[in-house]
Amino acid sequence: MFKRKAIIAAMLATLAITLNGCDRNAETTDRAPADSFLANIAEYCGKAYSGRVIVNEPSSSQPDPFADKTLIMHVRDCDHPTRQLRIPFHVGDDRSRTWVLTRTDSGLQLKHDHRHEDGSEDKVTMYGGDTVDAGSATRQEFPVDQESIAMFQREGLSASTENTWAMEIHPDKTFAYELTRPNGRKFRVEFDLGKPVATPPPPWGQ
Repeated sequence: MFKRKAIIAAMLATLAITLNGCDRNAETTDRAPADSFLANIAEYCGKAYSGRVIVNEPSSSQPDPFADKTLIMHVRDCDHPTRQLRIPFHVGDDRSRTWVLTRTDSGLQLKHDHRHEDGSEDKVTMYGGDTVDAGSATRQEFPVDQESIAMFQREGLSASTENTWAMEIHPDKTFAYELTRPNGRKFRVEFDLGKPVATPPPPWGQ
């Protein structure tokens, strides 16, 4: 009799564990890819990581602003992590760049906040785009929006009117930022999420 009760108790315990696992899987499945993507990045709020340029094609005769520079991304502003994350991207002593990820009704928006050292806005700032499909929990793509196209045209940056930006997050492994154009232009920088570094000073203007 005792043996039978022990077997039944073990079966019930196994069933409870299985049901709990199903509940967690259901929560993950029900969450929109945009929300999962933000949540994956928000896990690193307050932390900073060093990176390196993986691809920068085609080569250019112009000076490379990223060459021989320490590249740091810092998941810094997380007051409302389900709605917006701000990620400064430091290039050496240049603290002018911040990536702004915002949850929208249809997906995600990426904007580039560019500032001068005195905190004032650069004439080319808050450009970017919105996702046009669901993407995934690990990768989201942002084709350039009309507002940004108009600004690029106004500032004589016609090549940028065909930009598509992308971000990737592979927890405990890599965060990546990418820029591509149909003409073969590709820029990609990857950050090692397995090795936190000292948090940098605030970006300019914050």
